[in-house]
Amino acid sequence: MSVQAQQSKEEWADVAPDAARRLVIAAVQAFAERGYHATTTRDIAGRAGMSPAALYIHYKTKEELLYQISLVGHRLALSILERPALAVGSPAERLADAVRSFVRWHAEHHTTARVVQYELDALGPEHRAEIVGMRRATDAAVRKIIEDGVRSGDFDVADVPGTTLAVLSLCIDVARWFSDDGHRGPDEVGELYAGLALRMVGVAPAH
Repeated sequence: MSVQAQQSKEEWADVAPDAARRLVIAAVQAFAERGYHATTTRDIAGRAGMSPAALYIHYKTKEELLYQISLVGHRLALSILERPALAVGSPAERLADAVRSFVRWHAEHHTTARVVQYELDALGPEHRAEIVGMRRATDAAVRKIIEDGVRSGDFDVADVPGTTLAVLSLCIDVARWFSDDGHRGPDEVGELYAGLALRMVGVAPAH
């Protein structure tokens, strides 16, 4: 089994039964390669080694598959960012930790992250509203760290909402360009971006 295949299996380990998990993994690959709208249920079923009819036993629609992927991805994103938001430590340490961890996830799981971050508008109204709520919560987690830094005098930030958006955008964009064949690995990119985020709030990273 390839490293990527093993990662996919571990990433979706909580999805059961096995056939449903195979469909989710196949959908992630198809949506990332072709985009949601250009992907058919036949494409997904074929990648999973199943018939199109078998897909509907587990998921009523293609949109339900996308929702499952988005829900799992956004829950994980929120857990990654809430931990440093609520942690004890200096605002600089917490912001660096948040960015480092968030970037690492977007690099290690760049295929899934592309679908999670860039196919939001393909969700139905009810599902989209739920995911947008989770995105607001991730924004609030990073904003809390930046606000704490401004209050303590550690950060020099004139526009907290704008800076929060910039930090999150920097992290999320990793999913768009990261390649397993690149010269920087997830940990290296995480360290680089943690330093960039600290500079954005007026802190010189420690060397």
